[in-house]
Amino acid sequence: MLQINPHINFNGNAEEAFTFYQSIFGGNFSKIIRFKDLASEEMPIPEHEAEKIMHISLPIGNSVLMANDVPEFMGRTNENENRSKIVLNTVSKEEATVFFNGLSKDGQIEMPISESPWNTYFGMLRDKYGIEWMIEFDEKL
Repeated sequence: MLQINPHINFNGNAEEAFTFYQSIFGGNFSKIIRFKDLASEEMPIPEHEAEKIMHISLPIGNSVLMANDVPEFMGRTNENENRSKIVLNTVSKEEATVFFNGLSKDGQIEMPISESPWNTYFGMLRDKYGIEWMIEFDEKL
């Protein structure tokens, strides 16, 4: 079956953000590649970017959340833009509440988690890294 795996760009704090996400969702990183791992004579990496994340993956359920740090030569990612939303469909109200409360810590709640007009348990937030999340439990699924 087709699977959608979100990928997020960060400005040098991908590892910090993913450690935060791991604390909420659990699991282990399936891959961490740093820019220094790709350094060669043909592709020199500046020392100040060597430890930045070229690729990081965190399996969550049947999906994988992925990210990287954007190298300075490519410019900065606008952390206040609407970079799309990551949607989490949970297995229970309790799980939805745990994820919502964890992700919204030091973030901004856009719509508190509660019963929605379309008869689901739903909430929206922007986490402390500027990533937007929609969390929903639908007992009919």
